[in-house]
This record gives sequence, structure tokens and C-alpha cells, in this order.
Amino acid sequence: MSKNAASADAIKNHVATVVEEVRLQAAPPPIVAEPVDETDYFDPSLYINRELSILEFQRRVLGECVRDKHPLLERLKFLAIFHSNVDEFFMVRVSGIRQQILLGITDTAADGLLPREQLVAIHRTVVEMVEQATQIWSEVMQPALKDEGIHVLNYDQLKKSQQKRLRSYFDREIFPVLTPLAFDVSHPFPHISNLSINLAVVIKDPDSQVTRFARVKVPNIVSRLVPLTPIDPDELLTPKIQKFVWIEQVIAANLDRLFPGMEIIAAHPFRVTRNTDMEIQEEEADDLLLTMEENLRLRHFGRPVRLETDETMPDWIRDILMENLQVGPYDVYTIDGPLSLTSLWELHGLERPQLKDSPLYASTPIQLVPGENIFNILRQQDVLLHHPYDSFLPVIDFLEQAATDPDVLA
Repeated sequence: MSKNAASADAIKNHVATVVEEVRLQAAPPPIVAEPVDETDYFDPSLYINRELSILEFQRRVLGECVRDKHPLLERLKFLAIFHSNVDEFFMVRVSGIRQQILLGITDTAADGLLPREQLVAIHRTVVEMVEQATQIWSEVMQPALKDEGIHVLNYDQLKKSQQKRLRSYFDREIFPVLTPLAFDVSHPFPHISNLSINLAVVIKDPDSQVTRFARVKVPNIVSRLVPLTPIDPDELLTPKIQKFVWIEQVIAANLDRLFPGMEIIAAHPFRVTRNTDMEIQEEEADDLLLTMEENLRLRHFGRPVRLETDETMPDWIRDILMENLQVGPYDVYTIDGPLSLTSLWELHGLERPQLKDSPLYASTPIQLVPGENIFNILRQQDVLLHHPYDSFLPVIDFLEQAATDPDVLA
């Protein structure tokens, strides 16, 4: 074979090899059977109940109360936020479950719990969490506040002189706005407004020996924590000492002013949470604003979904409340301490900057010149707002200018 022929064969073989390699590379990969996923995605054990998951998040909020990295009044704020969030949870989430029970719905949630089973689980979890929150308040927060000169006292801890001053305060500030309502055969059970604190009062006529039940609503236009103005010499020399008393205890101690001549048998605080979940069909509403106003008004009259009572309340008084509010055992929460610690926000407002986080002052981008038409600015360039570090006021200005601009159609 000539040298040229051998070279041609070599080239031919090389080309054939390259073609085969290209063919193999272009060929689709062999089909390999993937293992069949036999997971039953309807298995309830794979899911966490939605309502209980929300409560677990609130447990994390509660945990911030005991983290020493936060200043004292910021920790107190988290305790108030926890109680406020639980209120919202009952007004919206629990009310939905109660509605399902009333309608006889037996569909289970993804985790397999029936509506009534969810209510039982919620009750068990909330009881545990509220007990923990009350313990944090009495064993952690109160001693820490006392160390800083902030005393939240019970009425029976006060001196006679302090009680006398509070009686004058009661006559001047509280008594004029109180309206006791009786409940008996001739008087229907009074309406208990949402989230209001009330006193269940039992009085007896000393002449006829007739016992009657009355409700006294704690006014929300007066501070829940009544400040005690210092008059003792030792208090005047230590201006950082601030003392407070729960207003419901002040009212309970002065009920003889409301029921003169009557014997006060008992007075116990209680609180009702109502269904405030609004369902608004925007497409069917002729006037959305009026529809919203009506729904907001009706929020005060929603069905009760929770009854909170003082631990010292006798069972027979609690039974009267349960019967007339039409709530069951799993709607009742007995608390060994003050009801609704949401009011601790009042203490966070004290002028104690050393006990709070440094204030955050939001900035405004330099492009947004005050008083300028924001649309003219946006035509020239985009503006990025990073909240909460940037002020939200430019957004409000944008909406206000849009609302009054005749060129804005919708």
C-alpha cells in the first residue's frame, strides 16, 4: 500500500471516530426510571395546625420579655404586644373556628383536627401561655421595675393615706363616668363591649336581704394604671419613684359610692372578647365607605369568643356570666393576676430613656423636596424608599397629591 493510501485511510478512520463521538454526545441520555414517590401528602402527620402555629409565634414574642439584651421597658412592651396579639387571634382566628362549629362543619384541617378539636387544643395552649405570661409579669417584670423605682401595687398594699387620696381621685375623675347596670328578673343582662374590663358586683339590701347582681364597666377614657402622686417625705426626696394602682381595684374599693346603703358581697373583674372578623363583599357594596362604617360598628356586638375572669371569682358568678354570654368551658380563661396586660403600654410611655431603645429617626431621600409636586420629581427619576429606615411621609404625600390631582382618574 502506498504511503498516500495509508494516510488517506488514517484520515478516514479519524473522521469516522469523531463522527461517532459527536453522535454519542448528541444522543439523549438513557432513560433511568426514577423511584416512585409514595408519600401520602394527605397524611395529617405531615402538617402543623395553622392556628397552633400562630400561637407558637406568639410564644416567641413572649420569649423576648426575658431576653436581657432588651432594655427593661422594651421587654415590658413585648409583654403588652403578646397580649394584644392574643386578643387579635381570638377576635379573628378563634371566631372563625367558632363559626364552623355553629354551622356544624365537620371538615378536618390539613392536620386532621376537627373544628371542636382545634378549639380544645387552642384552649390548652393559651392557658399554658397566659400562665407563663402572668408568671413573667409577677416574678420577673415587677421586681425589675421596682428596682428602677417603678412600682405597680395592689390596692391592699397601700397606706391608709394613699387610699384616702385615691378615694378623692375616684370621686373627682372616675365616679362621674361610671354607669352601674343591674341584672335581675326585671332588667336584662347588660351588653358587655368587646375587650372592655368590667366588674361583676354582688350587692345585698340589708333591709330586705335581697341579693342582686350588677355590672360596672371600667371606663377606657381614664388611665388603666392610676398614678399615685408622692406626698410622703421619703418619696419627695426620691423623684424617680413612681407608683401605680390598677383602676379596677380602685373602683372595687369604692363601690359604696355607687351603691350607697348596700352591702358589697363581692366584686370581681372580667373581660369579654367578641368576634370582629368582617366579611365584606366589595363587588356587592353600593357604598364601600358606608359598608365599612357599618361593619366597624357591628364589631362591638359580635358573638363572644372568650371570657376572661379573675381567679378569685366564685364559680356561681362565673356560671352567671357563662350562661348569659353563651360561652362554653373552652371559652373561659381564669387568670391569676391582672386581666389584659396590654395596658402595660402605659408604662412604656414613661420618661425613662435609659430603660428604652434609642429612638429611630427616619430619614427622607434628598430627592423628595418638601412642598414640591411629587409627580414632577418621579417624572425625572425613580426614588427608592427603604422602610422603616426611610420616612413613610412621602407615601402619604403621594396619596394626598394623587387624591387632589384632577389628572388622576383612579
